[in-house]
Amino acid sequence: MLERRVVVVVYPGAQALDITGPIEVFDTANRRRPGEEGEYRIEIVSARAPRVRTSTGIVIEAEPLRTGEGPIDTLLVPGGWSLPDALADRELVSWIGRAAVRSRRVVSVCGGAFLLAEAGLLNGRRATTHWAFCDELARRYPEVAVDPDPIFVWDGDYVTSAGVATGIDLALALVEADHGASFALEVARFLVLFFKRNGGQSQFSTILEAQLADRPPIRAAQEWILENLEQPLPVPEVAQHANMSVRNFARVFRREVGTPPAQYIERMRIARARKLLESTDLPAGQIARRCGFASAETFFRSFGRALELTPGEYRRRFQALAPAGLVLGAGPAERSSTP
Repeated sequence: MLERRVVVVVYPGAQALDITGPIEVFDTANRRRPGEEGEYRIEIVSARAPRVRTSTGIVIEAEPLRTGEGPIDTLLVPGGWSLPDALADRELVSWIGRAAVRSRRVVSVCGGAFLLAEAGLLNGRRATTHWAFCDELARRYPEVAVDPDPIFVWDGDYVTSAGVATGIDLALALVEADHGASFALEVARFLVLFFKRNGGQSQFSTILEAQLADRPPIRAAQEWILENLEQPLPVPEVAQHANMSVRNFARVFRREVGTPPAQYIERMRIARARKLLESTDLPAGQIARRCGFASAETFFRSFGRALELTPGEYRRRFQALAPAGLVLGAGPAERSSTP
């Protein structure tokens, strides 16, 4: 293939980084191997051409949708705060549906997954979007298997990515698929990026903590769990606080919350550990005890399994520092304590 045609469809209020982030990756790939086979030819099209104002006020020049006819290598659809208007634009949604048929692969960034779903392109497929809107995507399009955790999901010829900057991760993955890992790493190094980011969206969201059940007994059990995370919390004991048999409690809890009780407890322990890692300099052993892990080793295993980072790595990336460089939230006694 002499060149790979990348068509980016934009609309008023689209998020600028959803557009420019992936484009920058493709452009850098071209500059790292100028004139070679397989370079990316980037086209920007819009139903509101020629000038489209993004959500940040940056104006992007675009060609009319009709210029996007013909075979497409990669169709890219961004998200944006104006998605309700974009979803109501039947010309835009219809064009995306038709263009997908002519595309070797179809990708979305952040809320762009809603436009793909509105066009019926994600039915029966796994997909993701920004963690804050995964529930809405699943509710609005029940035929889409929404996975809230990955940074991006690759299902056949469709690739959906999570929030905003993950469009860059997605573009690097596309470059890797086209030109190999070593070249994609070269592009990432030039752009001073992580080639492959550890972990998923769960690193950045606390969405699980907000999922309180509708049924009062289950909601009460969840609240009791959060108040007693430092305790062992065997499921039979939790079921007693819901005044339910263990079997019925496990069945109803999973239906209401979406995860088994034991898994929910572990995730809540990890969520609390993340907060302590971010806001204090408590040693890992103390954090393990405060969050109810049986041992520091169990804490490390559970944390690594959930986030693909060690607690130390997570703290280095996400710890909140005061202007003077002191960790927020830890008192003198806590800072001087030993594990």
